[in-house]
Amino acid sequence: MNLFMMNIGFGNFVNSNRVIAILDPDSAPMKRLREEARQAKKLVNATYGRRTRSVLITDSNQVILSALQPETIINRMTTYQKKENSNK
Repeated sequence: MNLFMMNIGFGNFVNSNRVIAILDPDSAPMKRLREEARQAKKLVNATYGRRTRSVLITDSNQVILSALQPETIINRMTTYQKKENSNK
């Protein structure tokens, strides 16, 4: 398994192999999840003060907030996977 650090905005990177979900932040369950992660000290805010547009959940139960749209993050992950598969 190769390490791929994916840009989630403003020079912040996350290991894409560890991301298990990319979610919309506006629902009530996501707001509760964000607060629970904050209390458990598992919240990473990578928005630089901008509006939160996506919530990334990792396999280690970290909750990462990003100012990028979920579609943008998915496109970046897909682009990497295509490059990786073409190199094999």
